[in-house]
Amino acid sequence: MSHPTKIRTHGGYHTSITSRHHTTHADAPIDDGGTDTAVTPEEMLLGALGACAAITAKMYAKRKNWPLVDVEIELDLVRKPREEYPDIPGDNPYVHEVIEKVTLIGPDLDDDQRARIHDIMKRCPVRRVVTGPVVILEELMAAQLDD
Repeated sequence: MSHPTKIRTHGGYHTSITSRHHTTHADAPIDDGGTDTAVTPEEMLLGALGACAAITAKMYAKRKNWPLVDVEIELDLVRKPREEYPDIPGDNPYVHEVIEKVTLIGPDLDDDQRARIHDIMKRCPVRRVVTGPVVILEELMAAQLDD
């Protein structure tokens, strides 16, 4: 990523997210103290994961000249107690499951093409970040007042 993404809260939990020349927003539900004016950060994460997989599938099929018309992905995030996953390393008391339902829309795709596209989707850049080792380099900056 060559351009940083900038995030800023605006009083409450409503947050703007600016990447390059695009701005989107996140918020928390009313029950959690937000104003419910935008998706939650978790929903945004699922959206990024699904969008990346869908775009990866479309790019791959186009490169192969395969008749993939569209991709539909439904994602859900469920927090489970660690006891349900005893083989997962770490000491976090929870494990997060991402439940994924994929529909490849293209009536002329054969079973081998569908399987290959689905396999390629699992290699999209966002999924690699979410499932691979990640290092976050943090720097706490001094507060700056707006003019």
